[in-house]
Amino acid sequence: MNAKLNALPDTDSLWMPFTANRQFKAAPRLLVGASGMYYTARDGRRVLDGTAGLWCVNAGHCRAEIAEAIARQARELDYAPGFQMGHPLAFEAASRVARIMPTGLDRIFFTNSGSESVDTALKIALAYHRARGESQRHRFIGRERGYHGVGFGGISVGGIAANRKPFSANLMPGVDHLPHTLNVAEAAYSRGQPAWGAHLADELERIVALHDASTIAAVIVEPLAGSTGVLVPPRGYLERLHAICARHGLLLIFDEVITGFGRLGAATASEFFGLKPDVITLAKGINNASVPLGAVAVNRSIYDTVVNAASPDSIELFHGYTYSAHPVAAAATLAALDIYQREGLFERAKSLSATFEQAAHALRGAPHVCDIRNLGLVAGIELEPRDGRPGSRAYEVFLRCLERGVLIRYTADTLAFSPPLIVEPAQIEQIFATVGEALRNTA
Repeated sequence: MNAKLNALPDTDSLWMPFTANRQFKAAPRLLVGASGMYYTARDGRRVLDGTAGLWCVNAGHCRAEIAEAIARQARELDYAPGFQMGHPLAFEAASRVARIMPTGLDRIFFTNSGSESVDTALKIALAYHRARGESQRHRFIGRERGYHGVGFGGISVGGIAANRKPFSANLMPGVDHLPHTLNVAEAAYSRGQPAWGAHLADELERIVALHDASTIAAVIVEPLAGSTGVLVPPRGYLERLHAICARHGLLLIFDEVITGFGRLGAATASEFFGLKPDVITLAKGINNASVPLGAVAVNRSIYDTVVNAASPDSIELFHGYTYSAHPVAAAATLAALDIYQREGLFERAKSLSATFEQAAHALRGAPHVCDIRNLGLVAGIELEPRDGRPGSRAYEVFLRCLERGVLIRYTADTLAFSPPLIVEPAQIEQIFATVGEALRNTA
């Protein structure tokens, strides 16, 4: 191994995101390489990736086609401004993404992350209603335990208390929240979508009555909530939300930063559930996480309304980013979409879902397990918390799995799993067998 990579770097300067910095820097866990389903740790060990990085490396690590596309584009056109100028790959990438979105959601706005995609979607919703002469529609409805990134818009409509609390005095006004859908007492160990909970969507009717529909711009939810601990939508829940939004003229935004690009066995969760929201936010798997990129897929009627409300020679939406549709990111996106299509990875995820479900639920009855939730190639295993030390048990299991060569994710006391879509059945078994062993060795 490269001695330079094997050396422990000076860790002082980096302020790490969503990390207990002092705890980490006391015993750093460093990855120095990756290929296919595996990372390489600093000590040379291979580590099976049970989380696709952060829900994002859907085609597996270091794909040669993507690396070559990135290198080729960086040599040919390293950067082009997206304001008042363009480059061919931006338009090609938008067309390719649009092709796999639900019918009609074929106008694509590029961002650099899921957080930016959410804030962009919120702005588009406001711009749409203003263009229609309904600027009083300013309110957004999110959901408890929802995660929509870390921009001020995203944490305002999001519902994870720890993300909101430090900034609560400066969050967006005019935001309300639906209740979350998790009820372990009613739906523990559900395989796929729980039978209980569709009625929770009816809370939107109460919120509409409270604020009046004429003041509400949009409802934003994750079809499947990942970062908060894998909350699978109850049967019929999303369908009810969709119907209520349509009845009251509210835009429905599906945050598919995690579920987009094959995670549930379809191009989008919208396709999986047979629903068509008005707006979809995307990122992560859009180019296999090889270069930062996000996107917002918008119904053509929304685009047309905003654009046609402005004079022909004026800017229609005062919004954008320096790196929107960056040439290198666009090249990586085209290469990743080629891989997804050529290798049938979305269909592959669908074919592996039953195997994945069976392996996850085999841990029912293991020490400390109080619930198991799954859909597609996503699973969450909730653990009983230790008294006065929430999250510590899951963290210990995470460390024990890493020691045994498997990377998993944890949030509070829930273990989360979302392997690359190239995962083999034997690797699925290894992931959950390793978790079982870690649970048996954890107090």
